Amino acid sequence: MSEGFETLAIHAGQEPDPYTGAVVPPIYAVSTYKQDGVGGLRAGYEYSRSANPTRTALEEAMAAVEGGTRGLAFASGLAAEDAVLRTVCKPDDHVIIPNDAYGGTYRLFSKVHSRWGLHYDPAPLGDLTAVAAAMTQKTRIVWVETPTNPLLGIADIAALAQLAHDNGALLVVDNTFASPYLQQPLSLGADIVVHSTTKYVGGHSDVVGGALVTADADLGAELAFHQNAMGAVAGPFDAWLTLRGLKTLGVRMDRHCDNAERVVDLLLAHPRVTSVLYPGMPDHPGHEVAAKQMRRFGGMVSFRVAGGEAEAVEVCNRTKLFTLGESLGGVESLIEHPGRMTHASAAGSPLEVPGDLVRLSVGIESIDDLLADLSQALG
Repeated sequence: MSEGFETLAIHAGQEPDPYTGAVVPPIYAVSTYKQDGVGGLRAGYEYSRSANPTRTALEEAMAAVEGGTRGLAFASGLAAEDAVLRTVCKPDDHVIIPNDAYGGTYRLFSKVHSRWGLHYDPAPLGDLTAVAAAMTQKTRIVWVETPTNPLLGIADIAALAQLAHDNGALLVVDNTFASPYLQQPLSLGADIVVHSTTKYVGGHSDVVGGALVTADADLGAELAFHQNAMGAVAGPFDAWLTLRGLKTLGVRMDRHCDNAERVVDLLLAHPRVTSVLYPGMPDHPGHEVAAKQMRRFGGMVSFRVAGGEAEAVEVCNRTKLFTLGESLGGVESLIEHPGRMTHASAAGSPLEVPGDLVRLSVGIESIDDLLADLSQALG
């Protein structure tokens, strides 16, 4: 029997504890394990960098909800991204990245891996012709965000997977904005899914983490080798908090989407808003693709304001319920100015974001309160 998303999120990898019957996996705050003789590992555990039962529960749950064969939990989303690049690529290889990628991802390529000899080119991933033109014989990865951060662009995962595979490359999809509840890239042909589990999976702004999920078991084993060799693993308490968040992901995402749709309606009608970026809008250039590959359109909304950068900053400063802060995906609503905050590292690059742009992470508060707060902030 095929189990539904919410059932997997609550039960996959989370059988009751065999000793006590506890229905929640324990926090195994332990560094090492008694072995049954020299080289005789008990249940496969020897040292908690290599494996920890609490982390194993999270990894199995993440694999289940993404429809993959292997899940791996990391100390942060960027640690997970770094593990992908160092596993799949070598110096002088090439990667195609989104032309509006997350600032931290761009920084990882431009300031860290470029010094290691990894080449990259940004491309508009919604334009398959442009992506094909950016491919080289050394392209090992097409790196996708969909929706993108912060411009909410949409990429056709299935089409890009075909293009990547035809050229001997892998398709890696950062699924953070959509979450496993709204989108499952592996089912559309992606090879690796990346998450900052800090965001929607954790969902409560109380833990930092990352995850990888693969469709292919051998690729999963290669990533697991590098996870252990490099060591940026999720600690047991972080894994436990993330697993707790995953259990309610489905019901939270429905509320995030409900609220985001109402926020979009308000912004579209406001005279001081010059444009709204949300893939749920019928005139969004990626709407049809998003409707095909996503369950709903998510809780992230970006918009541009009349008055330029100064007014965008002031809108961020005037909200009272929307908290001015980086990150996203928590139960509370957040507002930020990408150009000066999350995407400051992209300033002066081809990925620089507009100065008049404001990004919202729409939470699950009472919608009338959120609408009132935005109305007063916009003036």
